[in-house]
Amino acid sequence: MSRHSVSRRTEAHPGHRQVSGGLARAAVFGMSDGLTSNVLLVLGFAGSGVSASVVRLAGVAGAMAGAVSMAAGEWISISAQNELILRELAVERHELVVNAVAEQRELAAMYEDHGMEPSTAQRAAADVMRDPDRALDVHAREEFGIDPRDLPSAWQASALSFLCFVVGAALPVFPWLGGSGTSATVWSVAIGVVAAAALGWAIGRFAERSRMRSASRQVAILLLACVVTYSIGRALNVDVG
Repeated sequence: MSRHSVSRRTEAHPGHRQVSGGLARAAVFGMSDGLTSNVLLVLGFAGSGVSASVVRLAGVAGAMAGAVSMAAGEWISISAQNELILRELAVERHELVVNAVAEQRELAAMYEDHGMEPSTAQRAAADVMRDPDRALDVHAREEFGIDPRDLPSAWQASALSFLCFVVGAALPVFPWLGGSGTSATVWSVAIGVVAAAALGWAIGRFAERSRMRSASRQVAILLLACVVTYSIGRALNVDVG
């Protein structure tokens, strides 16, 4: 078994959750954005007085357009981030070859900053520098705060973001598949409130913060935005049949 695998196994203990890779963020933001944006879109159209078929069209179009935009943005963001990291790793790998002595001194200084005795820090740095791959891993963690072997997948984050956005955006559209008017509007808001509360509760649980406060915050934001967009739709009062 390699030293890398031993290190990974010692680091993976039940005291911490796996939050790297950007997937949790992509799922949360995708679901939240999909739910919020489409609830508001549906209510804006409903408030304007258009027919149920127009509201359905707006909801479906908003869900797909938002999901594609969200997925593309996630892919571009993570791809650009990974490209920047890989470029910095290439520079660091070059420095470890041409300036090995200076890099070793730099690493020893970092260990001293962490509280090691100077002699211990120098020995530890020298031991790390004997293995180029391990030296790159350690320098990347110490200098950049990243694990070069655990970069987030742009494709995974993009796909998850797309899926979660569609799921969130579809919820407020369901009442309009067979309903219309005030009844469908109320159901859209009710579904949005329940979903927002569940999402806030999950965020609070994941972050180990007050679940009730997190859920209440999500619901309050959604309801405030609903009032604004519905009022705008009512003020426009556009009936396209």
